[in-house]
Amino acid sequence: MSGAGNSKGNKDNKGSKDNKDKALDIQNAILASQIEKELKNAPPAVQDQLRSLLQQMALGGGGAAAAGPSSSGKEPKSMDDHKFWRTQPVVKHDEIVEEDGAIEPDVPLDQVRATPYPLPREFEWSLIDIQDDKEIKELYELLTMNYVEDDDAMFRFDYSADFLKWALLPPGWKKSWHIGVRVTSNKKLVAFISGIPQDLRVHDTIKRMVDINFLCVHKKLRSKRLAPVLIKEVTRRTHLEGIFQAVYTAGVVLPKPVATCRYFHRSLNPKKLVETGFSHLARNMTMARLIKLYKLRAETSTPGLRPLEEKDVTAVTHLLNKYMSHFDLAPHFEEADVRHWLITRPGVVWGYVVENPESKEITDFFSFYSLPSTVINNPTHSTLNAAYSFYYAIQTPDETLSTITDEAERKIARDSAIKDRLVSLMQDALILARRNGFDVFNALNLMDNSLFTEDLKFGPGDGYLHFYLYNWRCRAIQSEKVGLVML
Repeated sequence: MSGAGNSKGNKDNKGSKDNKDKALDIQNAILASQIEKELKNAPPAVQDQLRSLLQQMALGGGGAAAAGPSSSGKEPKSMDDHKFWRTQPVVKHDEIVEEDGAIEPDVPLDQVRATPYPLPREFEWSLIDIQDDKEIKELYELLTMNYVEDDDAMFRFDYSADFLKWALLPPGWKKSWHIGVRVTSNKKLVAFISGIPQDLRVHDTIKRMVDINFLCVHKKLRSKRLAPVLIKEVTRRTHLEGIFQAVYTAGVVLPKPVATCRYFHRSLNPKKLVETGFSHLARNMTMARLIKLYKLRAETSTPGLRPLEEKDVTAVTHLLNKYMSHFDLAPHFEEADVRHWLITRPGVVWGYVVENPESKEITDFFSFYSLPSTVINNPTHSTLNAAYSFYYAIQTPDETLSTITDEAERKIARDSAIKDRLVSLMQDALILARRNGFDVFNALNLMDNSLFTEDLKFGPGDGYLHFYLYNWRCRAIQSEKVGLVML
């Protein structure tokens, strides 16, 4: 679930690998490039096998050029090692999927378990009222001290109350999906899991799913095996609402990722990033040169760029859904979704549109959200302010592209047509993020992000994020075909 083991907070990998690791990375890159070329002309079944190999290489968990553990520190385990997941409707690690579809059929409502799953006797279930200041504070404190922490225990996510309300109260939210576990004797909140509704398109099928997130168990209670019970309970409650599929992410390898994406980081405040240990100063680099390298101009350059407003919601919804149609794992947005997720909320999310000065047409938009991290045991800095690339959309020359029959040639033409515009827009996003006090701008290599990361001086981090579907078989999806951004 987008939770324990998530690698959002992982650091820039500069200076973190020895020469042997670097040589291995080069070998992996060469082999991956060769496999990518073979993908273009391979039959569907072989494509799936090749993508699985690429996925395993990305995880560091096998394949000809992969040796040693993944960046999350864990190898992909066999189903025998995953005692809980072996009982769940998920794809096995060694399973090759050739056709999408449900693993288990929908369950009639009268056959869904009516009572909550039993907990150890010292614990009890509790609905968490996200709109209650006292309870949101309890959740904030649980997550702050027990949720995602990087492998070196240098950074810990610091989810604000406003962020949690934004993340957990979207259109169609269900209070019954905000599930807590308390100690019976003193009512202390010690575990949590959440779900929110999500209309998700997987290849050609749009399914109503639940987005599972914030799975968290108090560090002192990890041996109590509460996580599997939390997962079963949120599954039961979504079944009661007639939803039988879920999407979730994790920084660890479970059975079986449908896609794997890598984090990239763009320094906005390089001095602070070095001082906190997020990144490192190379041997041949001085601090003055590093600051100059990442310096951004003071003003944005796109004519008509302004904050996203209520009056733009209809146009942005249309633009976003059209852009999302290019990806194989992507949400479908209604106007209420755009209104909730993308209009600026100070301190939480920032949304911008480009309005043609003459026609007044909305031609582009982008957004980013704030997820700071507490810096642990640092004498100078207590917080690292991180911006995360969220949803964006630009106009694409679909009519022209439709005349190109070869898929590879069509991709080349599309990338060429949109790259300059995307680089310009995302450079403005970096400028606006820096203006709002952010120290680093993070982005996964999903959607069309690879078209701007190199030009805008993003560097690869040591974190990977794996996407999973519950009760849905799905052919493997390449990172650039992922259009879903999960918090």
